[in-house]
Amino acid sequence: MQDASAWMLALAGLCVGVVAGFFVRLARLCSFGAVEDALMGGDTRRLRIFGLALGIALLGTQALVIAGQLDPDQSNYTAPALPLVSIAIGSVLFGVGMAFVGTCGFGSLVRLGTGDLRSFVVILVLGGAAYATLRGMLSGFRITVLERFAVTMPDGVSTDFAALTRYYTGIDLRALIAALGGGVLCLIALGDKRLRRTPRLLAAGVALGVLTVVGWLATTRLADPFAGPVHPQSLTFVSTIGKAVYAGLLNAGNFADFGVGTVFGVVAGSFLAAWRADELRWEAFDDDHEMRRHVAGAALMGFGGILTGGCTIGQGITAGSMLALSWPIAILGMMLGARIGIAVLVDGSPRELLRRRFDAWREWLQRRPQPAVTAANKPSRPPAAPSDAPHRTAPRSLAE
Repeated sequence: MQDASAWMLALAGLCVGVVAGFFVRLARLCSFGAVEDALMGGDTRRLRIFGLALGIALLGTQALVIAGQLDPDQSNYTAPALPLVSIAIGSVLFGVGMAFVGTCGFGSLVRLGTGDLRSFVVILVLGGAAYATLRGMLSGFRITVLERFAVTMPDGVSTDFAALTRYYTGIDLRALIAALGGGVLCLIALGDKRLRRTPRLLAAGVALGVLTVVGWLATTRLADPFAGPVHPQSLTFVSTIGKAVYAGLLNAGNFADFGVGTVFGVVAGSFLAAWRADELRWEAFDDDHEMRRHVAGAALMGFGGILTGGCTIGQGITAGSMLALSWPIAILGMMLGARIGIAVLVDGSPRELLRRRFDAWREWLQRRPQPAVTAANKPSRPPAAPSDAPHRTAPRSLAE
């Protein structure tokens, strides 16, 4: 029964992944592309779509919690302590790696489904680095060094906003927080007229939000309680890629996992969308420089993603739907890391970026108009010479 339950979870993950990969590939939605558009071009449309996905996921997930169908304390995102240093460092490293590759782990799976062989290398390196950090040679450093610097919640309160507000106020505000947060995010996205004219983007955002809720529900209802504690999970693509690589290389029994199923499902769904649009193309690295950049970025995403507890989907949508305290820290760190990575690629280095910014600020300060001299702020004249001072002739004018 235990094996049947595990394989049922894997099948559910496969179906969820297929739908997610299909709609995201159809809309050409990319988390790094959304961040790049917002930071570099001032275009927030794709970022709003991820906000829509988070809003829907937040409303649906918290509805499950309120209905008693989901226990937030069993989730990995709501532990009794918040490893701030690990999340901060990991999120920045993940953002830098995302910029080097040009997409995140989820986007690499989507690209792989269209025939991009560069993404195959990225997935292998990302998965290896993730598993080494999760359970391999780097796990000791992660646990004993980085995760030691954690903020412990009072009296064992879990690290989510609703539990923390209930502890300090004595009032359960979960429904109010979910309704306000989810509603505002959905309104911000749907309030953009340009987005309302792009049904593919809207469909991708709705799909990601709904599938996040389906993932929470499936891993709660289909899990075998006799096999051990039930740990609900949903969409995330760092540790799951590591487990998929490990299962393929060393232990096929690990394929019976919801997260591993989503990994293969995303590739299959992306393939179906590309095949339907006749966009299947084999692609490879242009040169060794591009390959080195992708390998370095994949390693940074694998290591940083485990430190921060997820990717742009895992932290940006899944953790956010659980009201986890790690969500805003991880998202801000990933955006900062992405900007640093873009600076390395475009400006040559972060130092060059800072120098340009400093020069721009200095030039702006020099161009600022000086305040006009008025009677109120005119400096006072020096005191007159005493009356017994010797007589001096007036100085000549410059014209003379």
